[in-house]
This record gives sequence, C-alpha cells and structure tokens, in this order.
Amino acid sequence: MLRLITSRWVRLALVAAAVAAIVVAVLRLRRSPAVPGDALRAKIAPGSGLGPEAEAVPAPSPQWPPAPILGTPTADDLKRYAVRPYIPRFLAPDSPPRKPLDDLTRRRLTRWGAVAVTLCLLVFGTQALENATFSKEATATEATGETRFGDMPETLIDPCVPGWEPDPATGMAGDRVGTLCEEDASGWSQAEAPFPVDTAQAPDTTATAPDETVPDADCHPATRTPRARPLSPRVVRAVNRQWARIEKWLKANAPASYRTLGSPARARTIAVAEAQMGLRFPNDLRASLLRHNGAVAAGGSWPFGFLGNAGMGVREIRDTWRMLCGIDDKVEDRGEGSDPRAEWWDGRMIPFGTDGSGNHLVVDSVMRDVGETDHEGRMSFTPGGIPIRSHYALLKAVADAMETGGAVGYWKPRVTGGEFDWDIVN
Repeated sequence: MLRLITSRWVRLALVAAAVAAIVVAVLRLRRSPAVPGDALRAKIAPGSGLGPEAEAVPAPSPQWPPAPILGTPTADDLKRYAVRPYIPRFLAPDSPPRKPLDDLTRRRLTRWGAVAVTLCLLVFGTQALENATFSKEATATEATGETRFGDMPETLIDPCVPGWEPDPATGMAGDRVGTLCEEDASGWSQAEAPFPVDTAQAPDTTATAPDETVPDADCHPATRTPRARPLSPRVVRAVNRQWARIEKWLKANAPASYRTLGSPARARTIAVAEAQMGLRFPNDLRASLLRHNGAVAAGGSWPFGFLGNAGMGVREIRDTWRMLCGIDDKVEDRGEGSDPRAEWWDGRMIPFGTDGSGNHLVVDSVMRDVGETDHEGRMSFTPGGIPIRSHYALLKAVADAMETGGAVGYWKPRVTGGEFDWDIVN
C-alpha cells in the first residue's frame, strides 16, 4: 500500500496521525471508568429497600388528573435528562480527580512516548536530509565539449499529442505512433510525458571518411557526480498502473513467474549507473526500475521479461553496457559517420533485457524507443515486427496482450505449468 503513495508528505501525515491516535488511546486508558449508579446506591440505606429521603416524604395527596403509573418526574430528573452540550469529562471544570498512576505504568508511558517522539524526529530528519541532498539535478557539461542529452534544452515532444508531425531531422517515421498511442497519452504535458522524443539534430560527421575506425564516444563518457533526479508523480502513477495489471495477471495465471519479479531499485543506484554510463535513463524506465529492479530466477523458473527476454536490474544494465562497449571497441568496421542505430551496438543504448544468447532489448537514450540487438547482425527498432516508441508503451502493450489474449507483434504470451513464456506466432 505504501508503494502506491508517491507523496512523501502524505506518508508523513499518515505517520503523524498514527502517533496522535496512539497518544489519545493511552490518555483514554488512563481514565478510571465511572461506576453507574454509585450516587444512587449511596443514598439508599442498606437493608431498608428505600432511601432515607423516601421515609421523610409524606404520602402523596390525590390529584387530578391522575399521575402516571411510573410517577411524575421531579426537577432533579428533568435536570439530569436535559439535553446539554457534550464536554469530555477530562475537560469539565468539576471533573473528579483521577487516581495517580503507579510507578510501573508511568515508566512504560514515558518510554513509549520517548520512542514515538524519536520516530517522528527521525522521519522528519530523514525527509529534510533527502530534500537537501537530492533536490537539485546535475547541470554540468561534459568535459569533452559534446552536447549530451543530459545538457540539452527541454525541447521534447510527445508524438501522441494531436497535431504532432514527424520531424525529418530525428528520423522518427509517422508509423511509429501506431496503436500503442491510444491510451494515457493525450493528457501528458511535455514536461511530464514518460515517453518524450528528443528532436535535437545529430552533429554533422560527414567530414570523416566512413571507413575510418573511430572509437564510440558514447562508450567513453566523462566522469561526473551522481545526482538522483526527481520523478514526476504522474509518470510514476502511469507506469505503476501498467505494472499492476501485469502483476495481477501473473499472480492469477503464472504464479511461478510472478515470484521472479525483483524488488524495487534505489534511486541512488540508478543515479550512479547513469553517471558511470554517461547517459540519462528515460523517466518511464526509471519508474519501472523503481517498481521492479529486473527479475531473478526463482525455483527453476526463467526470470520474467518482455518479448522473449529476461528483465535486468540496474547493476546488470550497467555491467552489460560496459561489456557490449568493450566488444564494440574491438570492431574494426566502425566509422565516425556511421549511423548509431544501424550498427550492432552503440554506447547511447540502454540494455534492459537479455535472451541469454548475446542479444538484448534496448532503449535508445536519445529517441526513447525500444529496439533489439543482434550480436551477429544489426540493431532493429521494430521488436516483434512493430515499432514500440517507449518503455511505457511496451509495458502497456504487454499488459493488453495478457488481458485480451492478444500479441505484441509476433510475440504472444503463454503459460505452461504456472510459468510465463512467449510464443512466436505468424
């Protein structure tokens, strides 16, 4: 439940309300319960069956009209049953003094009160420290002089916004919008969209001969300080909504694969990976990792993943990126003018899934769309035979295929013995 509450202040308010409820309960337990009828029993003489006042009252005289069977209410009765505003007993000016607490109870209350105050101070101190540490984003420019994605201006366009047209400079074809743009997209603003597309033009590199071997600059980023960037609550809610659909389906149909889902990643771990890779993870990918940090094999079941690939955690993403960059540095057919999306690998790609045979699902950190690598060929940005423009769109397509029995391109979900898997269909 706490995972669904993204606002830290709402969590703090819930904690404060719980502490206040505990304090009120303790105060009420300290009050001694009133014994009803004490005053009446004190007025009745023992053994007589009547109070002393009853013996002094003369016999009633006949009256008309006759009195009710139960008698006529006296002034004291009317006063006692009169409607009066409710005032708690401990706030009433004439409240009787309470019995003092014994030493044991007083020590217990003091200890629990100190624990509650310490917890409150710890929560607020942690919140203040986190705000002071992670409230600012990194704005430093790379030492190499290149304009990297992290330093580009916020000129991101959501291709699902009505009226959007493809930009020839980005190579973003119009058919990329497709059916994966139907839901949860028209209401996004440019600043909060979990799947923006960068429209910045690539630098002109035609001056270098295409057959000249040039190391991949994206695989050799400059050193920078890790900074945990805040996520828009709207992006987190959108990604969590798709994950909730996937989790519900897996729990009901493939419990063995449901148990392979990883625990949430830490924002600090993601920030360190971004700094070491010289890339900025897309917002929807970061929100997805904060929900499930990849997947791990459990009980002999293959880790859950997308389109025939197992999910990868943050550290596995970084280590795989380093391995692929190391292999790419040894390739002799790369030229500076080559297309990074047409090679078998480029350092601006972020691997987040693996099929165990050297091929990976990737997200282009610039274009934000999903692709797949082929260690014996080239990258393709039509996994399953269809374009998938973001990690969020992939989550939604997988959730739709699970619930409707459909497919994502030529990949169709299936369950065998409580374990989730993918089939290739025509």
